[in-house]
Amino acid sequence: MLQPPDSQKNSQFASTPNYTPVKTASAPLEQATIGRSLVIKGDISGAESLYIDGRVEGTINIPENRVTIGRNGSVAADVNAREVVIMGKVQGNVICSDRLDIRSDGSVTGDVVTQRISVEDGAILKGSVQVQASGEQKKQPKAVEAPKHAEEAPKAAAASAGA
Repeated sequence: MLQPPDSQKNSQFASTPNYTPVKTASAPLEQATIGRSLVIKGDISGAESLYIDGRVEGTINIPENRVTIGRNGSVAADVNAREVVIMGKVQGNVICSDRLDIRSDGSVTGDVVTQRISVEDGAILKGSVQVQASGEQKKQPKAVEAPKHAEEAPKAAAASAGA
């Protein structure tokens, strides 16, 4: 048999004002986006995560955050970040202080230095891979950049000697 509603139970829920969910302890997601139709030539640096769905040529330096190259993204640049996720195309060296994730549609042509790496089936990786402990990681970016300057110095010395 149906019973009339209990007024005490209903008043308990009615007295509770709007429910507010508990906020998590994580920081809000701040992410800059380079849209599909944008082309950027030059150096990019910053202190927030970056999502690239357009084209970037130059260097990308986001050492404390994540860089994500979207499915439409095309990057012809060296990338230095804490974490890199690649779903598009990257031509250049990638240095990650934490993790590199190359998804099934992603491709990397260049040398990689990282602490952890994940390469899905179907992804393309052309170049050398160095997986290092976190203590060695901080020394490596300087060593990776050094050969570029080391190669230029003998050429400059040879050019000045021939002059």
